[in-house]
Amino acid sequence: MKTYLVGGAIRDQLLNFPYHEKDWVVVGSSPEEMIKQGYTPVGKDFPVFLHPSTHEEYALARTERKTAPGYKGFTFHTDKSVTLEDDLQRRDLTINAIAQSDDGTLIDPYGGQQDIIGRCLRHVSSAFSEDPVRVLRVARFAARYHHLGFSIAKETITLMQNMVAQGETQHLVAERVWQEMQKALTEQHPEIFFTCLEKCHALSDLLPKTDEILKTLSPLNTTLLTNTAKKSGDPLIRFSALCYPFNLDDIDALCQHLTVPNEYRELAILTKKHDSIYLKPNDWNSEKLNAFFQQCDTLRKPERFQQLLDTWDSMLNKNSEQKESTDTTAHLLAAAEAYNNVDHQALIKQGFKKAELGNAIKQKRKEQVGLWLKTHQEHLRNL
Repeated sequence: MKTYLVGGAIRDQLLNFPYHEKDWVVVGSSPEEMIKQGYTPVGKDFPVFLHPSTHEEYALARTERKTAPGYKGFTFHTDKSVTLEDDLQRRDLTINAIAQSDDGTLIDPYGGQQDIIGRCLRHVSSAFSEDPVRVLRVARFAARYHHLGFSIAKETITLMQNMVAQGETQHLVAERVWQEMQKALTEQHPEIFFTCLEKCHALSDLLPKTDEILKTLSPLNTTLLTNTAKKSGDPLIRFSALCYPFNLDDIDALCQHLTVPNEYRELAILTKKHDSIYLKPNDWNSEKLNAFFQQCDTLRKPERFQQLLDTWDSMLNKNSEQKESTDTTAHLLAAAEAYNNVDHQALIKQGFKKAELGNAIKQKRKEQVGLWLKTHQEHLRNL
């Protein structure tokens, strides 16, 4: 039994890039032997085990065989005869097909180190085309390492285009697409994820409800996302920037299609729906601000309200290369404080109950926001 460190940890070590997880491959063992040595089995589809002390993942060396369309249509073969080179050959990219032995020796049968030097994302073998998830993964790696000068090999782009043409990406479920997209939104250049998918013609399969919009607005869309990503690393803010060129119905359709978490959907919709509040402070009045604060639910969700303001500052403030709070944001926070700061107990003591109390609270909020506007008119004219 021999163990090798493989994949991302080796790749990122060679790139001096931060990494947080280590994956190991085990050659010459069996599930029974692994369990006997204290490893805990956790793999559902193939033998993966947790180390008894480090809890890092150790997978038995395996080969794969395509049996059906899609990313789940595989059978796996694991026994003591499977070599390290066999296991590395099934991996997606050459830079991910490097292993390291206990003594630090690198095993690199497919030229991964050379492609790291050449800043190239290249598939290991034609078996790449058997798994459509790899289209998403390559696009995500391109987003991650773009700032280091990486690009996708022409032959790999061609292979990805052929996979799309053959219908492989149509078998990807929305949840898996979102999983990779969400990861891509955390990378240094998230816009590259989408430009790569567009280049290999995958958008119509992965985002069918907004494909034409993405194509039409692509230059504006990616520029907005690029600029926002420079100012904020928050994936929710970046997703809102991605969606901003769309109308509200298209944002909702995209979120439903991808089964996007509610926090992403709600922030994207608020960002688009109420952008005039941020862009036109001279148009503020008590009625507009009260309706805005009510829809934002500022009293119960102050963190989301702050995130909305951060989104606008990151996305729409063209006066700064960095995200910074604007005077508009400061005024909105102050106005929201006036809206929130209603003394419910005082109204109850005045005799208001049930529906009357609710109406009294609304009226008091309107009065307090109106008073705030009156005392800040001069400042608002200068925004």
